[in-house]
Amino acid sequence: MNNCIKVVPIALRCQQRSISTSSVLEGKRNFRKFNVYNKRGTRVVKEAQKTLANPPVAIHKRGVRETGILVDGQYVEIPEKIPDIIVPDLTNCKLKPYVSYKAPDVVQSEFTSLDLFNAVYSQKIIEDFKAGKLQADGSAKEPSVNEQLTPEEALQRARKTGSDIF
Repeated sequence: MNNCIKVVPIALRCQQRSISTSSVLEGKRNFRKFNVYNKRGTRVVKEAQKTLANPPVAIHKRGVRETGILVDGQYVEIPEKIPDIIVPDLTNCKLKPYVSYKAPDVVQSEFTSLDLFNAVYSQKIIEDFKAGKLQADGSAKEPSVNEQLTPEEALQRARKTGSDIF
């Protein structure tokens, strides 16, 4: 009789109903869709990954590139491989990071050689003409540094890294 009293509360607890929203799949799971890098393998495999130069199972870097190389078992960092992020100081910048779709389209004509001439040389020629500093053939009596360049030097400066062409 004492045994029956002890069994009844256990039997009542077993009869509780519950709802499960996931399927049981008879204990089978699809682990291929779960990326568990560097987690599989025995303790021996993980030790080999840490100590051997070429482990049997490569260590997954998760897309991060190394910043150095192994030389005689020593890791040597290469400064050129370390990313250098240059961010300008934008404290007094009036521009905003967003351009509205309602902004008007900018239509600009092609920048021609005449436009370049007017932007660089025309102002000095006008000033020299008004001041009477032009020779009889139209060249300046006191040429500027840009006016003294030969065509080859001008072409070389235009092709140099840091010019506006690139």
